[in-house]
Amino acid sequence: MPAFRTSPSPRFTRTLEFALFGTSVVWVIAAQAIAASASRGLSVRFNLPAEQNLLSSILFLFLLALGFTILQVISGRPRQLREIVGLPQRSTAREEWVVGAALGWGSVVLAVIPMALFASLRVHFFFDARSFLLVGVNLATLLVAGLAEEVAFRGYAFRRIIDAIGPVMATLITAFLFGVAHLFNPESSGISVLITMLAGILFSIAWLRTHGLWLGWGMHFAWNASMGTLFGLPVSGLRDFSTVIQTHAMGRRWLTGGGYGPEAALFTLFAVFVAIIVLLLVTREYSWNYTHPPIIPGGYPMDVAPPAAHTAMEAEAQVRPASLVQIMPTTPGTMSVPPPPRPLNSSGEETH
Repeated sequence: MPAFRTSPSPRFTRTLEFALFGTSVVWVIAAQAIAASASRGLSVRFNLPAEQNLLSSILFLFLLALGFTILQVISGRPRQLREIVGLPQRSTAREEWVVGAALGWGSVVLAVIPMALFASLRVHFFFDARSFLLVGVNLATLLVAGLAEEVAFRGYAFRRIIDAIGPVMATLITAFLFGVAHLFNPESSGISVLITMLAGILFSIAWLRTHGLWLGWGMHFAWNASMGTLFGLPVSGLRDFSTVIQTHAMGRRWLTGGGYGPEAALFTLFAVFVAIIVLLLVTREYSWNYTHPPIIPGGYPMDVAPPAAHTAMEAEAQVRPASLVQIMPTTPGTMSVPPPPRPLNSSGEETH
């Protein structure tokens, strides 16, 4: 009788990955809608208007983790939650996050420099106690929201589409979806969508170079926190994160991004391109450690079996201990060569 196939065919596996990807995209949309609605109700019920965005981000992240875990179990490949969402436990996790945060902060500085040089920036400061209190809430919101976006766009669904069509097309598709998701933000434009797509490629490369979301999460958080909280500029058209510092850029839209912020400014394209180059340079060691398959020895086995007589001798020695053999010196005890004559003194006698 013919043997049954014990592993699924590549065609079946690709179809399964497409189905999981499509289902996860639908779940991301549904989870975001559920989280937004629930957070509005909770903020009204408990009088927490300032914490609504934080509640929405927490609920969104929780629903993503729950839905992706269920999909992973249904597919017959259960994993730990950290692996499902893309946060593997390893010794360099904190280091990767810090490197990503430094890269995100530097990218925003590079994008804001032309605005500071060639545009008019009007900066307002608010030093009341509530403004400083909201800084902590805003940073927590950006921290959780950045992770939720990375899990949604570069987490479970991204790996499923990679397994289906490869990393290049998967990166382009997820970057396109990332840009379309920001199309409905206030004051969005064609340039803002293009820059967001390029940023999606940047974050996707961060995952491809590390096979984890630690670096992309740090970069995403620092990008938004630097732009909104530190410089007081709009973050993708939103001013909810500028409390102590609020900055209004006056100038041409292609230079300042208008109400959408620097993510719609033309020079930000250059900043993202530079960030991609720097990212490739600083992740060489991570790429070697986490993305290369382990080296498996090849060639022919070089172990030669010992002769049968040698094996029999070893077996006999283990059963019956060998008798002691005394080895005598090969030369006699007496000297075979006479000693040299001793020198004589002045009286003709031998010296001692």
